[in-house]
Amino acid sequence: MCPSRPRIGLILGSGLGSVVDELDEWGRIPYERIPGFPRPTVPGHAGELVVGGMKGVGVVAMQGRFHLYEGLSPAEVVLPVRLAAGLGARVLVVTNAAGALNPDLEAGTLMLIEDHINLPGFAGLNPLATLAEGQDRFVGMDGAYDETLRRLALEAAREMGIRVASGVYAMVAGPSYETPAEARFLRQVGADAVGMSTVPEVIAARWLGMRVLGVSCITNVLLRPQAHGVGGHEGVLSVAERSAADMARLVRAVLDRLYATHSE
Repeated sequence: MCPSRPRIGLILGSGLGSVVDELDEWGRIPYERIPGFPRPTVPGHAGELVVGGMKGVGVVAMQGRFHLYEGLSPAEVVLPVRLAAGLGARVLVVTNAAGALNPDLEAGTLMLIEDHINLPGFAGLNPLATLAEGQDRFVGMDGAYDETLRRLALEAAREMGIRVASGVYAMVAGPSYETPAEARFLRQVGADAVGMSTVPEVIAARWLGMRVLGVSCITNVLLRPQAHGVGGHEGVLSVAERSAADMARLVRAVLDRLYATHSE
């Protein structure tokens, strides 16, 4: 099915599944056919593994992800990352839809994640906690989001006229949205955007030795009057779907730059 081993893993967040349309598709497998994989239960997550090429580079893309709020353990949430690494991917591009806490961010902006705040992790929900005895659970998270990949993405976005920013992503478990008080708290502790995913996957990727580029699609701004919670999940999907074309262009451009010399 695959002319070459994938070098890139791609996990697509809410409403961003159409990014796979940019691939020269080699094949796809529904999640239910992958042993041990749960099925996504959230609208906007198709639940298919797609393998293809982008800019001549092999990509394994997860069209839909898993969340803690679906009743899954952190270890189950990161199964797509472990599968991508097992297939040969050494770089993980992980995307999500997120609400802005930084009032300078606008809906439709792509935020390059430079660091994260793992609130579920503070309560012990970590994908490394259930590793088998003898496996090293203690992984440093400094530089979890690769600076070189982020710089390439920033350069590419500016050249293409894509609205882009950099910031800190906070993860909450969901599925309820943050209260106004919670949003103010997260902003005060340094978060620029908040969502319900991504961080367990990044932790797993870091443990597996993968380089990570994280990109949030900002779908709404939380700390503006009358803006909190507007539109619900349907509103999130609507904005994310409109921004998916920019996300796809950005991913293609980063891969083009990353592999221009056929090296990582």
